[in-house]
Amino acid sequence: MRVLRILTLFAAVALSSGTLAQQKGAVQSELNVRVLIAGGKALELQIPFQHALYYPDGRLLFKSETPVRWPLSVSSAGNVVINGTDGGSPKIYIPDGGPGTVMTAGGSSYRGGMLIRVVRGSLQLINVVNLEDYLLSVVPAEMPPSWSLEALKAQAVIARTYAVSKLNPNADFDLCATQQCQVYPGISKESERSSGAVALTRGQIVAWNGKPAQTFFSSDNGGWMASSGEVWGMNLPYLVAQPDPFSKSPKSNWQIKLPWSRASSITSEYAKVGTLSSIVVSSYSNSGRPLELTLTGDRGKAVVKGAEAGGLVKSLGGYSTRVAFGNGPDELVMAGAGYGHGVGLSQYGAQGMANAGYDYLYIMGFYFPKARIGQYVIAGASQNVSVVARAEENTLERLPNLFERFWSGLGSFADWGFQG
Repeated sequence: MRVLRILTLFAAVALSSGTLAQQKGAVQSELNVRVLIAGGKALELQIPFQHALYYPDGRLLFKSETPVRWPLSVSSAGNVVINGTDGGSPKIYIPDGGPGTVMTAGGSSYRGGMLIRVVRGSLQLINVVNLEDYLLSVVPAEMPPSWSLEALKAQAVIARTYAVSKLNPNADFDLCATQQCQVYPGISKESERSSGAVALTRGQIVAWNGKPAQTFFSSDNGGWMASSGEVWGMNLPYLVAQPDPFSKSPKSNWQIKLPWSRASSITSEYAKVGTLSSIVVSSYSNSGRPLELTLTGDRGKAVVKGAEAGGLVKSLGGYSTRVAFGNGPDELVMAGAGYGHGVGLSQYGAQGMANAGYDYLYIMGFYFPKARIGQYVIAGASQNVSVVARAEENTLERLPNLFERFWSGLGSFADWGFQG
């Protein structure tokens, strides 16, 4: 039965760390992801086609020959209540109705099937959707579909890699539908251009050592990519600090001013220096982000280091952590560049590279040097896994002479307005 095949896949998905080489005959289209799209004490699910409801073990619960709008709630026994009737189970599954069918919850419509489950007295609605169909919504939600096709293709590869890396048969679901994971608003956001980018990169991921790479991205790195080590203390050889001449956005240069009283209130959570009078970046990372901040107040000085330094900048309202400070008589001035953490791909940088004539493979090679472009595949039963990360021969390479050309005209931090 179809529901049994899907639920069995939930319990079997894993990633191989084997040698990278594309398998022939693999069918990427069979891979589903589980996305948490809604939760609460009561939900409503609209199903505008003939359908069936099943228990987790595959037994049929109910069939409906007509479109319905099911009100969902929780019984005193902790079961799913459907249209006022106790379903007799804390989990109910409604399979995909086939091509062109969607279900609607919370005003948004989704492809695929729906898993309804009770967790600690509340409902969770989990969309079980084909990975490539999932990307049709995610890519235009994360990057404007009006942007260059090559930038959209890069975003599609990143989004697919992220989703595959999050497959976890031991978890209740793989992904959420918010910025905490990837934004997934359903079919309303789908666009012909971004759907084309998904189709043209079908099955492709960024691979490293036989597994999906960590494909972080942000809006604008402010002209310098940050390393994963300086931001999160996680050193990955394909997430390095390096200049980026293409990343230019409305937030490439910004300034925030705060009265000292407000700045003092915020920094008191990080250091007890009394009424604040100065913040100085006493140590910068290679990408121009603070490794140490020295705070001075009427009760002395304190040094804030590492991740806490970045957290303080964000608490002060910084759009990114690539910043410098000015200390005026009445206010703290924070000047910055970029929007987001700056690790991995810059979305505005990808658009800049695409506009300059570079294709998505060059874009990926620039932002994830030394990684490989590859495929995820469904493995055979004899391999006892459901997903394998594999790669083609071509390593993603940096752009030829790009850094040399950029470095020659870069200048110093002072030239860019950054003062320690």
